[in-house]
Amino acid sequence: MEVSEFDYELPKELIAQDPIPDRSASRLMILDKKTGETQDRIFRDIVDELNPGDCLVINDTKVIPARLLGQREETGGHVEVLLLKRKEGDVWECLVRPGKKCRPGTHLTFGDGRLKAEILEVVDDGDRLIHFTYDGIFEEILDQLGQMPLPPYITHELKDKNRYQTVYASVAGSAAAPTAGLHFTKELLQQIEAKGVRIVRITLHVGLGTFRPVKVDEVENHHMHSEIYRVTPEAAEVINRTKKEGGRVIAVGTTSCRTLESATGDDGILRAETKWTDIFIYPGYQFKMVDALITNFHLPKSTLIMLVSALAGREHILNAYQEAVRKKYRFFSFGDAMFIR
Repeated sequence: MEVSEFDYELPKELIAQDPIPDRSASRLMILDKKTGETQDRIFRDIVDELNPGDCLVINDTKVIPARLLGQREETGGHVEVLLLKRKEGDVWECLVRPGKKCRPGTHLTFGDGRLKAEILEVVDDGDRLIHFTYDGIFEEILDQLGQMPLPPYITHELKDKNRYQTVYASVAGSAAAPTAGLHFTKELLQQIEAKGVRIVRITLHVGLGTFRPVKVDEVENHHMHSEIYRVTPEAAEVINRTKKEGGRVIAVGTTSCRTLESATGDDGILRAETKWTDIFIYPGYQFKMVDALITNFHLPKSTLIMLVSALAGREHILNAYQEAVRKKYRFFSFGDAMFIR
């Protein structure tokens, strides 16, 4: 299967640079995965699409201010570090720029020395293992010195960093937001629960690998990045009960979808577990748990557009995307949403 089969034309002006004032006022395209038919709604209308007995699965990960700007101690040269994932203790796997000048043994300093670091080694994809040293609590220092690591296609400065968090974000650890969840308000979630829909939290910490381009020609040759997820026994029990009782399991975002599919066995039972996953979902994949998906509009030729194509069919997705372009939907992280039912 060719990566080029998942390409589409997107005018730059349709890439959303700023979040809209009201989270739930974004547009919502509803896509019937069987027929390919679409409807245009407002996101808060999602309440009408959910049924009593359904289960809405949300990813409660919280984005950390993972972008650090500092200097190389030896030369004073500027350096940018993006925290990707904690390996152990104060050692993190990071993306570093400029990479050529940050070899093992290089010492870095941030915030006038409040945070210091040493590059230990170069690992896969040119990432670095970095050991940080500091006085106090790392998370508090990071909150003061770090910036939100916005996707590369967003060039505007984010005025309110809470707008790159879901209203239910609670477990710190992501380098990027699970953006399908950005459309929900607390009031909207209350309306959904009042309708008899179960809302269940799982956690997958999103890495910046989600933005890395697919560099191979054949889809099957792409090496997927790995991310850590957690499904609690309580969450697994509710989701499995929903399935058993005939309700739909609706994933909010591709991260929730990947978690559910990673933790579900061939027997169709969701397991409570904490594990790393590098699951790669593309057309031909047989879904074991997810019935429907709330998601944003994704980059051309990305693993995410391949995932939604696996659920709804490539032709249905590309036709819907062409329609979204024609109707001037807003695309990507701060853009509009799609409900694949």
